[in-house]
Amino acid sequence: QVQLVESGGGLVQAGGSLRLSCAASGSISSINAMGWYRQAPGKQRELVAAITSGGSTNYRDSVKGRFTISRDNVQNTVHLQMSSLKPEDTAVYYCQADIRPLGSYLGRYWGQGTQVTVSS
Repeated sequence: QVQLVESGGGLVQAGGSLRLSCAASGSISSINAMGWYRQAPGKQRELVAAITSGGSTNYRDSVKGRFTISRDNVQNTVHLQMSSLKPEDTAVYYCQADIRPLGSYLGRYWGQGTQVTVSS
């Protein structure tokens, strides 16, 4: 059973920093793209940042220069370093990964979500 487990959310003042981590576990053959999404109350889930297995990244415009996504292909982890946080970054953040389990097909997996709250 493949699962993604996130950690690192919390409450921070505007201008502060947080680091989110996500670890994939289970019988995994390979992991393609990994990413972070977020969903604020009353809004749709949106892509924050993504990273390919080769390390290519992309970010939504509003976080460019403030957030950095990274991954460890040995540990099967992905991280999101968030700096200069703003109140509008407040949301539940979800880890996502395209994973091929051993003996199975490629599928999209999600973490349970971690709350990030930025106070003004």
